[in-house]
Amino acid sequence: MSILNWPVGERPREKLLTRGASALSDAELLAIFLRTGVVGKSAVDLARDLLTRFGNLTQLFATSEKSFCQTHGMGQAKYVQLQAVMEMSRRALQEEMQAGDALNSPRAVRDYLQLLLRGRAQEVFVALFLDAQHRVIVSEELFHGTLTQTSVYPREVVKRALHHNAAAVLFAHNHPSGVAEPSHADELLTAALKQALALVDVRVLDHFIVAGAGCLSFSEKGLL
Repeated sequence: MSILNWPVGERPREKLLTRGASALSDAELLAIFLRTGVVGKSAVDLARDLLTRFGNLTQLFATSEKSFCQTHGMGQAKYVQLQAVMEMSRRALQEEMQAGDALNSPRAVRDYLQLLLRGRAQEVFVALFLDAQHRVIVSEELFHGTLTQTSVYPREVVKRALHHNAAAVLFAHNHPSGVAEPSHADELLTAALKQALALVDVRVLDHFIVAGAGCLSFSEKGLL
């Protein structure tokens, strides 16, 4: 049945306008993005098919162009639009962090890092360089590794901190395994980075691990 034949209050667009975006399911939100379905399937049906194939929104957003376009009804134009939506979300959260003290905006920091790192197939090490008021100067992906490890060089991190004239830094990396708990190597790396940056008066405020739907804070765990 076409969505146009649904009760008005159950149509995704009308439901969003009257009840807010948070009232919609993942499939309904995705259906609004898709706009139309295919022969024999509504936009909501097609959205459900996509979520079934890729598992969840995170995996859908992280999929390759080739894999996305192999889905019936999907093409390069939709893939480009999806990536644009993701990038706009990341930039909006980055602007929010840059506008004020990052430590007073923990939700924005976590949301940004999860958008940036969730679903990545290999480990990525990120640094958010902050000024003296803890406003984000810039976010940089410094190192990329294999599925299980990333080689991070403290000397290079120090060079980037000095380049940006940073007063403090937040670190983050992902665990593609989905397990957010820090390894012993993660703890040793954090200690080494903290020691190296202290020599140039740059404070390490936190180190986050993004894994699955979780985002673990070293500071909250008492590991800094």
